[in-house]
Amino acid sequence: MTTQPNTPTEKKNYKATLNLPQTAFAMKANLVQNEPSTLKRWNEQKQYEALRAARKGKPKYLFHDGPPYANGSIHLGHMMNKTLKDLVVRSKTMQGFDCPYIPGWDCHGLPIEHKVMLEMQEKGKLAKLNDMPDGQKKMIVRRECQAYAEKYVKLQASQMQQLLTMGDYENPYLTMKPTYEGAVLEVLAALCGEGLVYRALKPVHWSIANETALAEAELEYMDREDPSVYVDFEADNADAVYDAFGLPPVSDDDDEETKAPAGPDSPKPKVKPGERPHARPSFMIWTTTPWTLPANLAIAVNEKYEYALVFLDGNISVLAADAVTRVAAKGKVEKPIVIAKTTGDKLLGLKYKHPFVDGLPKFDPTQTRGADLAKVYSILGAEYVTLEDGTGLVHTAPGHGADDYQTGLREKLPIYCPVRANGSYDASVPQWLSGVVIWDANKLVVDHLLNSGHMYMHHMFSHSYPHDWRSKTPTIFRCTEQWFVTVDQGKKSGDGSLRELALKTTATDVKFVPEWGRNRMRGMLESRPDWCISRQRAWGLPIPSLTWVDETGREQAFMTSASVKAVAKLVREKGADVWFTSEVADLLKYYSPEQETDPALKALATKVVANVSKLKKGGDILDVWFESGSSWNAVLRERGLGYPADLYLEGSDQHRGWFQLSLLPALGATGIPPFKTILTHGFLVDKDGMKLSKSKGDTIEGLLKDYGADVLRWWVGSLSYENDVKIDRSYFDVAGGQYVKVRNTLRFMLSNLYDFTPPAGDPVKPAPTSIDAWILSEFDALAKEVTAFYNAFDFRNANMRMYDFCNTTLSAVYLAAVKDRLYCDKADSARRRQTQATLWRLTDGLIRFLAPMLPHTADEAYRALLKVDAKDVSTTVHLQEFISGFGVSSSPAWSRIAELREATLGILEKAKETHGIRTRSVNPKTGKEEEKLQFDVMDFGFALPDPDGTLKAFDPVDLADFVGVSRVTIGSAAAGATQPELLDLRQEPQCERSWRRDGTVKPRADGSLLTDRDALAVGV
Repeated sequence: MTTQPNTPTEKKNYKATLNLPQTAFAMKANLVQNEPSTLKRWNEQKQYEALRAARKGKPKYLFHDGPPYANGSIHLGHMMNKTLKDLVVRSKTMQGFDCPYIPGWDCHGLPIEHKVMLEMQEKGKLAKLNDMPDGQKKMIVRRECQAYAEKYVKLQASQMQQLLTMGDYENPYLTMKPTYEGAVLEVLAALCGEGLVYRALKPVHWSIANETALAEAELEYMDREDPSVYVDFEADNADAVYDAFGLPPVSDDDDEETKAPAGPDSPKPKVKPGERPHARPSFMIWTTTPWTLPANLAIAVNEKYEYALVFLDGNISVLAADAVTRVAAKGKVEKPIVIAKTTGDKLLGLKYKHPFVDGLPKFDPTQTRGADLAKVYSILGAEYVTLEDGTGLVHTAPGHGADDYQTGLREKLPIYCPVRANGSYDASVPQWLSGVVIWDANKLVVDHLLNSGHMYMHHMFSHSYPHDWRSKTPTIFRCTEQWFVTVDQGKKSGDGSLRELALKTTATDVKFVPEWGRNRMRGMLESRPDWCISRQRAWGLPIPSLTWVDETGREQAFMTSASVKAVAKLVREKGADVWFTSEVADLLKYYSPEQETDPALKALATKVVANVSKLKKGGDILDVWFESGSSWNAVLRERGLGYPADLYLEGSDQHRGWFQLSLLPALGATGIPPFKTILTHGFLVDKDGMKLSKSKGDTIEGLLKDYGADVLRWWVGSLSYENDVKIDRSYFDVAGGQYVKVRNTLRFMLSNLYDFTPPAGDPVKPAPTSIDAWILSEFDALAKEVTAFYNAFDFRNANMRMYDFCNTTLSAVYLAAVKDRLYCDKADSARRRQTQATLWRLTDGLIRFLAPMLPHTADEAYRALLKVDAKDVSTTVHLQEFISGFGVSSSPAWSRIAELREATLGILEKAKETHGIRTRSVNPKTGKEEEKLQFDVMDFGFALPDPDGTLKAFDPVDLADFVGVSRVTIGSAAAGATQPELLDLRQEPQCERSWRRDGTVKPRADGSLLTDRDALAVGV
C-alpha cells in the first residue's frame, strides 16, 4: 500500500460546496395539526366531485357501504371498518376505476328510539307522553328520533372524514329520507308480488324491555343464570300408563291405592320390576324456563325412543331409558328401579294433569278457533325430542317456542300465550301468577312445585341466552301476530324458494374473503327461520297494511303488491310520516283495485276499498334490517350506479345480519344476489378479548388527538383483519415508528430533488448495469406485488411490502448508495442528474402506492415533489393513478451482487472488532463515562470474486457505493476465491470533502486532498 502523504495543517471546509438536501416536507409530521388543513383543502377542491369527473367513462368498480346506526360517536371498530373500506375505494380509484362511494346511515329503529326514550325519561317527559293518544305520542317520538338521527349523522360524517375517508358526504344515503323509504317499500311490494310475505300468529323473539319483536340479527348471546327444573306431571289415568308399559293388572282390592294421587306426604309405594305399582305414575319433564309452565298444553316424546317406568326418590316417573342414569345422578338417587320399558309410540295419546292449572286454561276465544281441545294435556310425538339433555320428554307450550308452535299447529292445539307485551302474565293464569313479570315468576313457580310435591329436583345453572342487542335484557319466545318473509315457499315466478336461491348463489356465484365465510353464511342460511319483518315501535318505516273485518266479524290484514307500490309513491312525495298523519282514504290516493292483475285479489280489493271509512291502518313498522337490506335498490339502482355491487365489506357478524338480509330481498325481487364479493373482518377487542363498542365509550377522539389519522390508518393497513384484533395503545406507538421511517424515506428523496426539474418527454433509461436501473426494476416488482395485494384486499402484505421497500430497499441500500453522488457530485453532472431523475420517478411512484393508506402524507409529499404553491387547491395525488412500472431492464447479475453485498456486511461487522478504535467519553445526559467503537467503512474496500467475468460490465464505483465502501476491485487476489476480500485502505490518502479513499485522492491546487470527482466539483 502507498503511504498517505502529509496533509495540510489546516483542512479546508467544503460544506458550502456540497449539494446539501433541502425541502419543505418537514421531518416532523404534525399530523394532528396538519391533517385538518389538508381535509379543508380537499373540500375546497371538491375532490370527490373532481374524481368522479376524472374517472367518467372509465371501467366501474361498484363498492356499496353498509350503513352504521346514527347514534353516538363512532367507535374504534368503525375506525377499522371505515379505513378498510377507504383502502378499497382509494386503491381501486388509483387503478383508474370509476369507484363511487356513497356513505350511508341507518336512521330508523330500536337503537335510536331506545336512546330517545331513555333521554325523555331522564328529562321527566315520559309520563306526560304516555298520557297522550297513541297517534300523537308516536309523532312526538318520531320527531325526537329524527332530530337525534340528524345530529349523529352530522357528527359521524365529520369523524369519518377526520379519518380521511373519501366519499360523497354531501349526498349520503339516509334510510329516513322519503326517496329511500319509497324504494324500500317497492322491494316489499316485489316480495308481496312473489307471494313471499305473509302474516301469522307465531312465536318470535320478543324484547320485554322494548315491547317489540326482534329478528335473529338483533340478538346478542350472553351468559345468564336460570333455574333448571325436573317436574313430574301426574298421569290422568294410571292404568292407561301401566298398560302402555305392558304391566299385568292388579287385583280389585288394590285399585283405589293405584289411583291414589301422589304427594309429599303420600306413603312410598313398594315396587318391583315387572309388577304394576300401587301408585299413580308421572311424566317427568325438564325445562330451564319455569315461567313457561303455565302455558303448557302438551308433552312431546320421540316415538322411536325407548322409555322407562322408573322408581325415583319415592315417586314413579316416566322418562327416556337412556336418561335414567343421568337423571338419577342429578337427584342423588343411588339405586333407581326400572319397573318396565316401552317405546315412545305406545305413550301417544296418554293424558296428564297440569301441576297447578285446574282444568283447561282460560283461553281467549281467538286462541281456540279451530283447535282440538281434547288434545290439551296429552302426550304427543315430535322428532325434535333428543336424548342429549333432560328426560326425553319435552314440555310443550305452543305460544312460547318455535318447535312447540309447529307441534301445536300439527295437533290443532290452541296457540296459547298468557304473557303480555310487558312480560307480565294476563288473567288467564292462576291468580297467584296473574300480573307477575315472568322473571319474578320463576321463583314462585319453583316454590309452588316444591310445596305440591311435583318437583323432582332443581338447581341454578349458567348458560348462553339470547338478549335484546339494544337493551341488553333477556328476550323470550312469545306468540304474536307478525309479518314474515317466507324462506321455504317458492316464488310465484317459479325461481324457487329464497333458501334454495340463497344456498345456490352462495355456493358458486359469490366470492368470499376470507373463503371460510362461505360455509359460515351457508350454514346460517340452511338453519334460518322465516324472517319476522314487523316491529311494534314508532320510529321506522310503516308496513302499509290495512285491517278490515270479514263477514264472520274477524279482523283480516290487507296488503298487496299494488297497494304497497301505491303507498310507496305517496311516501316518496311526503315521507313515512304521512302514514301516521293521514286518513286511510288519503293513503290510498294512488291505489285502485283495477291495478290488481289477479281476479280473486281484484275482487277482494274491491270489497275492502268499498268500505274505506271502516279500514284501519296497521301499527307495525318494518324491521330496520329490511330497510338496510334494501339499500341495493334504494341506493345502487335508485341513483343509477349499477347492480349488483362488486363488493360488500363488513364485520363477520353480518353473515347473519346485513349480508344475509340484503341477499334474501334481492333474490326475492330480482333473482340476482346484490353483491359479487363479500369481505368480512373480525372485531377490535380489548386486552381481555372483549368486543369494543360505542356503548362502552370506545371512541376515536383520543387516538386521533394523540396520533393523527395517517398513523391510525397505517396501523389498520398492517392488520390481519380476518380474525379479531386485540388493541392496545402500544400498537399505535409501533405504527407511529414505522410511519416515521416511511416519512423520513420520502423526505430524504424529496430533499435531494430541490434543484431538479424532470425534462420533457420520455426519460432516458439507465443502462441495465447501473444502480439506477436496479432500483427502478425493484420498483416495478413492488408495483406488481402491491397492486396484486390491493386487488386481493390483502392490505397487510401491501403495507409490509411498502414498508420494507422504504426501510430496506431504499433507505438501507439504494439511498445509502447514492447519497455520496447526490451530495458530492457536481450539481449538474450527468451522473447526479440521472440519479435525480431516478429519484423523481421513484418518489412519484411510491407516493401513489402509499396514498390509499397515508392519504394526507402522500398528498403532502406529492405537492412537495411538484413544488406546488400553498395557495393551489387543485393539485393532489388522489386524482392520479398508480404507476404500474417504468419498464427499465436491469442486469440479472444484480441478484448476485446483492448476495455479495450481504457477504460484505458480515465481513465489515466482524472487522469492527478487529479494526475499530475504542474511545471513552462522558454521556452528557447521564454524566457517566461510556465506551464507543468508532469504525469508518470509508477506510476499507473490497475485492469481489468474479469467476465468470460477469461483474466486469459494471462500474466499480457503482459497486463500491452499493456495498458501501470506498473502493471495489473486480476479481479477488486469491485464485478461485468465492467470497469478498476486505481491503484495508487506511494507509491511503482520504478525501477531505467526501472522506473516500478511492485511489484518486491527491493534493490539489488549494492545498487539499481531494478525489478527482471532488476536485472537479469544486473546480480545483
